[in-house]
Amino acid sequence: MSKTLTKTALTAAVTTALLAGTAVTSTASAEVSANIGFTSNYLFRGVSESGDDAAVQGGLDFEHEGGFYIGTWTSSLGGGGSYELDGYFGVAGEIGDTGVGFDVGYIYYAYPADDDLDFGELYGALDFMGFYGMVNFVTNADESDFEDSLAYEIGYSNEFMPGMTFGGTIGYWDFDDSEAEDYTWWSLYMTKATDMGDFTFAYTQNDTDEDDDPRVNVSYVMSF
Repeated sequence: MSKTLTKTALTAAVTTALLAGTAVTSTASAEVSANIGFTSNYLFRGVSESGDDAAVQGGLDFEHEGGFYIGTWTSSLGGGGSYELDGYFGVAGEIGDTGVGFDVGYIYYAYPADDDLDFGELYGALDFMGFYGMVNFVTNADESDFEDSLAYEIGYSNEFMPGMTFGGTIGYWDFDDSEAEDYTWWSLYMTKATDMGDFTFAYTQNDTDEDDDPRVNVSYVMSF
C-alpha cells in the first residue's frame, strides 16, 4: 500500500514529499520525470509495509500542462523478493485565481506475489498556503477488508529556510468491514533538498492495538 502520488496536496505528506523533483521537458506541453531512492522503513498510513525493513523505491511520471498526469511507482517489501507496483492517473490544478489547489484521481495498488491484496482508491484533495486535506475511497478490493473504506488526511508543510522543509500529517482510516480495526496515524518530518537528492527524517505512529510503536525512518530520493 504505497504512498498516494498526486501533484498538489499529497506531496506534502511524509512519504510523498520525497518525490518532488525537477522534471525533464519532453515536449512543449508535457513533462516526464523519474525518481529512485530508498527508505529505512516503508510506511503507509502509519503502518510498515516492509516488515520494518529497508526498501528500494522508484517511479516514472508524465504530466500534461493542462493538469492531467499519469504515472507508476514501485517498492520492495522487505525479504522474500515481494514488491508493490502502483499505477495512477488524475487531474490537478488551481481553482480559478483563488490559490486553492485541487487534485482528483485514481490509484491502483498491485502486489504480484499475492494479488488477493490488490486494491484501488479514488482520491480527492485540496491545498492552500501549505495546508492540505484529502479523502480516499477504497474500491476494487473484494478480496480484502479494505473495500468501501475511507481514509481521511490533513497536513501542513512549510519551507522555513532555503532547501529545508518541515511538515506534519494526521489521518484516520475508517474501515467498512466491522471486523477491521479503524485507526488514526500521525507523522512529523523534515526534508533537506540538495543537489544530490532529497533526504527526509520522519517520526510516525498510529493508535492500533497491536502495532502502535513509534517509528523513526530516514529516506532518500533523487529525481531526474
